[in-house]
Amino acid sequence: MPSEVFGPGYQFLPRDEILNFDELVRTVRAGVELGVSKVRLTGGEPLLRRGVEDLVAMIAAVPGVEDLAMTTNGILLNHHAKNLVAAGLDRVTVSLDALDEEIFAKMNGVGAKVDRVLLGIRSVQESGLPVKVNMVVQRGINEQEIVPMIRWSHDAGVILRFIEFMDVGETNGWDTVEVVTAEEILDIVSEQFPVEEVSAAYPGEVAKRWRFLDGAGEFGIISSVSQPFCGDCSRLRVSAEGKVFTCLFASEGADLRDCLRSAVADRDVTEFIRGLWGRRKDRYSEERGEDERPKAEMSYLGG
Repeated sequence: MPSEVFGPGYQFLPRDEILNFDELVRTVRAGVELGVSKVRLTGGEPLLRRGVEDLVAMIAAVPGVEDLAMTTNGILLNHHAKNLVAAGLDRVTVSLDALDEEIFAKMNGVGAKVDRVLLGIRSVQESGLPVKVNMVVQRGINEQEIVPMIRWSHDAGVILRFIEFMDVGETNGWDTVEVVTAEEILDIVSEQFPVEEVSAAYPGEVAKRWRFLDGAGEFGIISSVSQPFCGDCSRLRVSAEGKVFTCLFASEGADLRDCLRSAVADRDVTEFIRGLWGRRKDRYSEERGEDERPKAEMSYLGG
């Protein structure tokens, strides 16, 4: 959530325009009816939502939810870790693009401190939850952090996932020359540690995975620019005010909030989502350069 956008004068949505916890849980129940078993709370920043532990507990109690995860910038994680575990959270993913303070501050745009994020990661580990860390790699900005980050993750027992710099939204000034490809990243990591590729854990897994041959764990690379995987995508994104997006690179979403607030039966919500997913034709990463269009911001969709 860049400070130049979300500064002191930013007008946030009125509370009644945001999906409440019951509406979010109803959405999850509808998804489960359609075969969804994994749910992720993301942002913006989910730990800014008052009572988020209550939402975690409510979703964790939905029959059929087998994996409940959260993606966070980690700044508030130290304060919430134990309560999130108690509520039923299964996994945490933390966004961390650099260990160098200056580079990290430049990329996060909100003046956050690396030590605070690392403290949050350790708190989650001590609470017994698996932790993954996402690092967006941007040429000319933080590619020199690939080696420090992979060494840190190897020693800390954290799964690191490198992400190619993507053209999400309209404000990040994306240019193909700034993309450090998955192949380049793998070459750099392989110079530090012997590794071997690991098979996908499930159909549609977005990261290709490798394990360290010394048994210290694994890392992954998400390559939606150089090696698109649109055909295997199974992710449906719901924004805070109830817009449903069938693609991370979509221009606009369908109005689920109206359906939630007008539909009497849960099956109506389920059928709304079924119809939306059945009509989807999104494959932006495969068409990149052919069909340029406005795209929703990452800070809006949460990745």
